[in-house]
Amino acid sequence: MTDRITTSDLKQMLLHAAQCLRRQAGELSRLDSVAGDGDHGTTMMRVADQLEAAVTDPASQNPAALLQNCGWKVLNVDGGASSALFGTFFKGMGEGAGESDPDCEAVAAIFASGLNAILKQTPARAGDKTMIDALEPAVAAVGRTAAAGDPIPLALEAAAAAALKGADATKNLVARYGRAKFLGEKTIGHADAGATSVALIFQGFSEALMARREINHGRQ
Repeated sequence: MTDRITTSDLKQMLLHAAQCLRRQAGELSRLDSVAGDGDHGTTMMRVADQLEAAVTDPASQNPAALLQNCGWKVLNVDGGASSALFGTFFKGMGEGAGESDPDCEAVAAIFASGLNAILKQTPARAGDKTMIDALEPAVAAVGRTAAAGDPIPLALEAAAAAALKGADATKNLVARYGRAKFLGEKTIGHADAGATSVALIFQGFSEALMARREINHGRQ
């Protein structure tokens, strides 16, 4: 793995993210059943379908086109607020990307653009028991590792760990948005489904780059 990622790398990241979502769809719906409709897993399966569709779309020829394609396709998923926010995230990433292969600092900027796009769409912030509790620390982790000069695979590994920690921490929070807010402290003890989905997506991103790095090392 070089200090840049290609469109092919990004496609593998998206495919791995889709696989992670599929594997845990049942758990996502279980978490959502605590305070919602119990259909979050089904929604994220549809999101996974659209990520895969964007990867195989001939129009996805560079990072910006690929990520914006993901965003528009996910935005068209009939999944309520969740699909709208995840679609906004990918579209925002695409708006922060260019046509050339990004280095680690550019990758950090791409993720930051996605996060900022979501923050413009929702009043939810860290501590509100939403996807922001996993997404914000993940994006911050990429920024820190990029600033330290670390390679992209390590940046995504740090982001995946931060997202997982953030999602797990939502077990101790009281939901403040969506249907869950009406249950108050009854939501304590259960992780937020949206935050868990974010953790799974970053897990997929990291796994894809680690697998690519192992293949490259094996060729040396």
